[in-house]
Amino acid sequence: MDRNARTAFLCFSLAAGMIGAAYAAVPFYRWFCQVTGFEGTTQRADAAPDASGISDRVIRVRFDANVAPGLTWNFGPVDPYIDIRVGDVGITSYFAQNTGSRSTRGHSTFNVTPEKAGKYFVKVACFCFEDQPLKANESREMPVNFFIDPAILDDRRADDITEITLSYTFFAQDEQTASAEAAAATN
Repeated sequence: MDRNARTAFLCFSLAAGMIGAAYAAVPFYRWFCQVTGFEGTTQRADAAPDASGISDRVIRVRFDANVAPGLTWNFGPVDPYIDIRVGDVGITSYFAQNTGSRSTRGHSTFNVTPEKAGKYFVKVACFCFEDQPLKANESREMPVNFFIDPAILDDRRADDITEITLSYTFFAQDEQTASAEAAAATN
């Protein structure tokens, strides 16, 4: 192989590798955040812990709600906050109302602050796991079941956490994007 062909091959290989890394970055970042709680990413569990792990330590959980431009919804927490014992299951709801004249779909993103609390804030059931369709003028309450992992009690860096804010932002989700994401999730 001559020098020009080798240089062209190396450039092509480098470009292909960079494109592959770009596509892999998003799922890798999502996985990294879920595992570590980085940037306030919460954890997910299939079931609540047993009652033996409930502590006397109480943490106030505040609820925040936002709607991105382009989505004609009113969205907010039913309760502004609840006080919960570490290891106990908290249940709250958010309300959403489509104030527009046509059906819309929304998808929420979420995080908790302080960021170091993300790896201890565990959701068992949440509306945020799926797209939410609302017809024109339709409204509904959407529950969230969560707990604060008792492992927080063993982390001295988390001793100062007395309050956690769970924040959601709803974004418009068009039918084409929703269908593509649903197909990708099943593959």
